[in-house]
Amino acid sequence: MKLISWNVNGIRAAMDKGFRDFVVSEQPDILCLQETKASPEQVDLTWADELGYAQTWNCALKKGYSGTSIWSRVPIRKTSLGIGASEHDNEGRVITATLDDFHLVTVYTPNSQRGLTRLNYRLQWDAAFLDYVRKLNRRKPVIFCGDVNCSHQEIDLANPKANQKNAGFTPEERASLDRVCKAGFVDAFRAFHDGPGHYSWWTYRSNARERNIGWRLDYFWVAKKFMDRVQGASIRHDVFGSDHCPVELTLHE
Repeated sequence: MKLISWNVNGIRAAMDKGFRDFVVSEQPDILCLQETKASPEQVDLTWADELGYAQTWNCALKKGYSGTSIWSRVPIRKTSLGIGASEHDNEGRVITATLDDFHLVTVYTPNSQRGLTRLNYRLQWDAAFLDYVRKLNRRKPVIFCGDVNCSHQEIDLANPKANQKNAGFTPEERASLDRVCKAGFVDAFRAFHDGPGHYSWWTYRSNARERNIGWRLDYFWVAKKFMDRVQGASIRHDVFGSDHCPVELTLHE
């Protein structure tokens, strides 16, 4: 089973930048999208329907903002939107798909913003989201994926020393990911790859992507008890169409 997660930074814009060709070529079993910035009626999805993708969308109340979607070609028993907390569920940031043997959650974590103006909210979000997936994990193993807007370790971004007080690499945000690990979730990519230079987001400025001056913000986190099902994990840095690239997880049947 091939799972792909991608922050498309606006699905309508991505459609004009190779998104459709990528999906047609790869045909993942499940595709998780973040920052869709649209509702489904605003997008031509006939081609996805023809490929057999059942789609679930979670749209922000604010038009053209945030949003997530899960497309699946395999049976899903049920889906749910949000984490069940009204203070966190207005921005379309979470979808949960329940399959026979695991829960799959896609998440678009709030950005702490320039000047860390939203850091306190983001930390409240982190705690609430972790509580949500821990409870799910008691019933059935959880995989959660998406843009968590944080590079966990120094090897996960090109310039760690220069960014320790910037959104996405503050000690507080990194500690939130430490707590994810302590809760029994494994960063699947790091289970297969070590060392620096592996990034999933690059600013559009200063030819950052060509120079590989990036950040690893996009992850698959897998319940430790489910890691024996994981065959591989990768970052698809060869795929363009967004300031993020897709990340991939392969499971044994």
